[in-house]
Amino acid sequence: MPSGPVETDLYDVLGVSPDATEAEIKKAYRTKVPSSVSLNINDPAASQKFQELAAAYETLSDPQLRHIYDSAGMDGLNSRGGGMGGMDAADMFAQFFASSGGGMNFGFDFGAGPSHRKSKGENTVIPHSVTLEELYNGKTLKLNLEKEAVCGSCKGSGARNGAKPKTCASCTGRGWTTAQTSVSSTMNLCRSQLRTSRVPCKECDSTGQKLKEKDRCKKCKGAKTVKEKNRQEVVIEKGMADKQRIILAGAGDEEPGTPAGDVVFLLQMTPHESFERSGSDLLTNVTITLSEALFGFSRILISHLDGRGVQVTSPPGKVIKHADTIVLRGEGMPVYKQPGVKGDLYLTLTIEMPDETWFKTVDQKTLLSLLPPKKADMDPPPPVVSTAAFEEADIEEVRERYFPASQDFFDHAFAHQFGEDEDGWEDDEESDEDEFGPGECRPQ
Repeated sequence: MPSGPVETDLYDVLGVSPDATEAEIKKAYRTKVPSSVSLNINDPAASQKFQELAAAYETLSDPQLRHIYDSAGMDGLNSRGGGMGGMDAADMFAQFFASSGGGMNFGFDFGAGPSHRKSKGENTVIPHSVTLEELYNGKTLKLNLEKEAVCGSCKGSGARNGAKPKTCASCTGRGWTTAQTSVSSTMNLCRSQLRTSRVPCKECDSTGQKLKEKDRCKKCKGAKTVKEKNRQEVVIEKGMADKQRIILAGAGDEEPGTPAGDVVFLLQMTPHESFERSGSDLLTNVTITLSEALFGFSRILISHLDGRGVQVTSPPGKVIKHADTIVLRGEGMPVYKQPGVKGDLYLTLTIEMPDETWFKTVDQKTLLSLLPPKKADMDPPPPVVSTAAFEEADIEEVRERYFPASQDFFDHAFAHQFGEDEDGWEDDEESDEDEFGPGECRPQ
């Protein structure tokens, strides 16, 4: 139990004694919130009152914060970054009215303010195109990057010669000001709500403080940071994947009093003209001759991603059919973070037929007698037979003309058949406009 606190203001806000239990503090807060916060939309004290209640409750309900408050008062809380445990009372105020119902159409949207402290600086994401060869073999990049760095002259204060900034008169040191707008409800056009928004203060760039022009640091002009170039090494390891991220911790932009952000390289693999990747496996097509399909082969079938020639020998007596697929174990992609381990390589065999020039050089009758016989006509034939002209065509061109090789086409077709997406389904019980029509008001 706390005893003899330095200050009792927070206890007074909740109407409890300094030796109140946690249950008593929670009960007092729940009792005072609906009765003490004005529900009059034009009452400017509503937000302030709720914030006082929320701040008191958040501090006194946390044993650590309560101990600091009892020992050192508000000064003790301020020295550790505030007594809200990272939560802004204005945000709680917004959540309260958003969930209360009962016709209370306040719309408090206070956004982020000085009480929201960043745990680190912003990350910088850099897309980087890589080839399949680079993902197979690995690669080290040396790049010159530019970032925001804390000014060395003023140590991030923005001031020269130890000058002190003054409190911004526009926002009174808060870093934000408020603006009110009337917003129509999306569910009911006849009902509007007053939205109070927290907007960054333009006068002080949301810092709550301003420096005179003569007091600003000459190097950073009061901005607290300067542009800095540095050389970074990025290692693309063997087996990395498309869209994989390489994180350079702490190499991003800096802000005074905040750890630097990260630089994130986002790998984007470009399509390969010969190989297709499927996880740790590789797929490709190889063309063989009709002779090789019938009598076998032993030769270098492919040039691999590391420049090696891969020789393959077919089994004796094996007749290869068009589009047969064989697998070469351990010739696929390196497995990420597993040295010496690779996936498999799948080869789809395409049989190249002889051309007309070769056909004219052989005894066609002898060749015909050696080949399997032609297929007989339909027996019995269809009732109607029409004669069609033999004309060559490019089937891939036809597919591209009517079926674009893009997922967008299939997504569009699916959406047209079954609706836009799962979110597009409507619940009859929740739809008001189905009954009254768009723009019409429900009877009150």
